[in-house]
Amino acid sequence: MGQPTHALKQPKDRDWWRSAVIYQVYVRSFADGDGDGTGDLAGVRSRLPHLAELGVDALWFTPWYLSPMKDGGYDVADYRAVDPAFGTLAEAEKLIAEAGELGIRTIVDIVPNHVSDQHPWFRAALAAGPGSPERALFHFRPGRGPDGELPPNDWPSQFVGSTEPVWTRLPDGDWYLHLFTPQQPDLNWAHPAVRQEHEDILRFWFERGVAGVRIDSAALLAKDPQLPDFVQGRDPSPFVDRDELHDIYRSWRAVSDEYDGVFVGEVWLPDAERFARYLRPDELHTAFNFAFMTCPWDADGLRTSIDETLAEHAPVGAPATWVLCNHDVTRTVTRYGRTDTGFDFATKAFGTPTDLALGTRRARAAALLSLALPGAVYVYQGEELGLPEADIPVDRIQDPMHFRSNGTDPGRDGCRVPLPWAAAAPYAGFGSREEPWLPLPEDWASYAVDRQAEDPGSMLSLYRMAITIRPVFGVGPLTWLPAPDGVLAFARAEGAVLCVVNLAETPASLPPHTQLILASGPLASDGRLPKDTAVWLRA
Repeated sequence: MGQPTHALKQPKDRDWWRSAVIYQVYVRSFADGDGDGTGDLAGVRSRLPHLAELGVDALWFTPWYLSPMKDGGYDVADYRAVDPAFGTLAEAEKLIAEAGELGIRTIVDIVPNHVSDQHPWFRAALAAGPGSPERALFHFRPGRGPDGELPPNDWPSQFVGSTEPVWTRLPDGDWYLHLFTPQQPDLNWAHPAVRQEHEDILRFWFERGVAGVRIDSAALLAKDPQLPDFVQGRDPSPFVDRDELHDIYRSWRAVSDEYDGVFVGEVWLPDAERFARYLRPDELHTAFNFAFMTCPWDADGLRTSIDETLAEHAPVGAPATWVLCNHDVTRTVTRYGRTDTGFDFATKAFGTPTDLALGTRRARAAALLSLALPGAVYVYQGEELGLPEADIPVDRIQDPMHFRSNGTDPGRDGCRVPLPWAAAAPYAGFGSREEPWLPLPEDWASYAVDRQAEDPGSMLSLYRMAITIRPVFGVGPLTWLPAPDGVLAFARAEGAVLCVVNLAETPASLPPHTQLILASGPLASDGRLPKDTAVWLRA
């Protein structure tokens, strides 16, 4: 291929990803440029000034590829084409370039574990029949039992709470594996053509100027070739975190290094040592930190999570990542306003009581906490507006997680509702012609960008100020400071800048300081720090 388009446009700082603020764009719900009810690339381009003013360093886009949308675009039919609902490849290239001109890099999402059942490879495999080379690209197997009527094994679905099998039988008798929906057949990563195709896909997008790639379900690609039954606790797992993965990612790293590209892996693993293996210098650059995201609003728990995160990254010299919410997780202001402030897919339920005022206060404090920590921070769209989780009418839910739980799980649509941009505009300014693909709550206009931009006390104003000021913390480590029970206090920038967060029931005295840089809420009349409030101080 020719000269990579990003070579002259990307800023020269190769270590930008170590301390970046990265904004997650869920295209379908970000902004609707053509008014058809679905967010698109034209909408994102029109709102780039908002992202520049917010001060983010990069945008991570969830999949914008051609897809039947059976799982929000994570069922990809063509990695080299943009879905018509979102726009065109030419528009994607313009978006990458225009964002770059504003100093904002682009990260795309690659889904290597599976493809759509409409992908040309899978359609060819169906047509070719049992035993064909086309089927060798996937996991096709005969069934068990006298007539092959039983699935080849008993692996559990990766949709938590789902009772449906991960195998689907075809009329010709073969079964195929899909750890997610039947419309997402798993690829066979032991096949060299699968590996070559994905390296070509990486080059395709790096050539178009992207700065990085987020890897979906990064620990699931490799499977035990024998496809044995699943035994809880048996090591190694037949389909999670297998050693073969590291050779795959070493070959990917060789590709990314040609372009100074960056990887962030979606790696859900409880074992810190095995997690860190993915972040060795010749593998992935970073990985998402799910322990911090799902941690309850509790001082001891958060401190433990922070310490363990930094400790597991230290041996491989990788930066930590911090995130409060994403397109799969209950929004922060809602989660922090509940009795159970943690997050577990298995406990999601309809009708959970929420105190939004409490949750918002805590979310403001959590924003300052996460932005003060060493490493990179991810901000999911709408978090900067303090959006709550929306209640979606049952007849409007689209998320397959809801249906695969037999209707007990409310699904993930509540955190995917379109953004409000203009309080007085139809559909809160998301798009003006057609009703959005998910319904906007009645109070959505109160969260609109134009309204919050004029309010110095709004969540948006807090995020703008915090991201602007954040460089004062530098890139060095943190040092914990003595603090009362329930209070987190640490120093950065060689002790020059402090962050204090009060999670206790009573106000806390602030450590000695010369300047209050930023506060998530007002201090008490005596100058102490109220509960559920955070401050940045100059020592």
